[in-house]
Amino acid sequence: MSKNWRPATRLVHGGTLRSQYGETSEAIFMTQGFVYESSEAAEARFKGEDDGFIYARYGSPTNDMFEKRMCLLEGAEEARATASGMAAVAAAILCQLRAGDHIVAARALFGSCRWVVETLAPKYGIECTLVDGRHLENWEKAIRPNTRVMFLESPTNPTLEVIDIAGVAKLANQVGAKLVVDNVFATPLFQKPLELGAHVVVYSATKHIDGQGRCLGGVVLSSKEWIDEEFQDYFRHTGPAMSPFNAWTLLKAVETLPLRVRQQTQSAAKIADFLAEQGQVARVVYPGRADHPQADIIAKQMTGGSTLVAFELKGGKAAAFALQNALKIVEISNNLGDSKSLITHPATTTHKNLTDEARAELGISGGTVRLSCGIEDTDDLLEDFAQALRKVQA
Repeated sequence: MSKNWRPATRLVHGGTLRSQYGETSEAIFMTQGFVYESSEAAEARFKGEDDGFIYARYGSPTNDMFEKRMCLLEGAEEARATASGMAAVAAAILCQLRAGDHIVAARALFGSCRWVVETLAPKYGIECTLVDGRHLENWEKAIRPNTRVMFLESPTNPTLEVIDIAGVAKLANQVGAKLVVDNVFATPLFQKPLELGAHVVVYSATKHIDGQGRCLGGVVLSSKEWIDEEFQDYFRHTGPAMSPFNAWTLLKAVETLPLRVRQQTQSAAKIADFLAEQGQVARVVYPGRADHPQADIIAKQMTGGSTLVAFELKGGKAAAFALQNALKIVEISNNLGDSKSLITHPATTTHKNLTDEARAELGISGGTVRLSCGIEDTDDLLEDFAQALRKVQA
């Protein structure tokens, strides 16, 4: 493969493994086990002297193709595909920790991610400190001698805050901690956490990577050393592996990732500008706008905006519900990154388990709405919002 190939080309051809039949579309290897030519061959494979496959929980040809393709896109040495995005997050964090260790995490996290670090980890004697991740001094103050992992997502869910990844990575390196970044909202097309100094990147492949509402999946990407020494045993023995069928689905999906994300981002930018001019809207947060609170950091670490828009309606929950219920094209769903435009009310869905105080800290009010733009015609989406807003009182 040419190292000069651009992302769109790599996502069509990268990591392809063809059988003896020379198929155009990648094959699905639906098997849980593999046959060895001899007892000696089996022994060599289990000793690591032969790179062949052993068991589908550890790896399979279809999963291997998907992992290699994601590595080419992300610029990572190694990757492992998991059954879901949360399997990727939990595995990437917990595999490298033990009782007595400490996590520093940004408080602005997807609800389940926050549960892993704030509720699950302490059950195993792992301490956690949540910080306002927008300010580097908060990260620095939270570091302890036993800090081993730092965790963030940027842009954040659902308010699209942006965190200085390079700055946090520098702090992590100073104390020998590993920075894990959830890069779902930026997509691997617009932000490269590993290039910014992060040690591990995780994705919910369910989102943009599939992007068509079909299957669950997750990916963990890092250096070969980290995967081999920290992640592989956890992965092998706890079993969060991705189904080969899902890996095949995602292989086909990533071929169109740049086309979908380009259209989604163009629509998101135009809708954000439109919403900012409406009397019913109190504020709009979008990484492509000059008024984004962290516009200076965005200019340094992102090459594009986002497929998502966060905005707040003046009328609170009632206005948010009225808007969502009046939309005709945009559908109500807690998913994101789909080819269909989706809208959700975080306070009553993705972040409902947080306390009122915790939601207020994150800037999630009753009027907060998260929009994930699809690939529909932009003008149709704008017209849909225009007609829906007419039913919402300012």
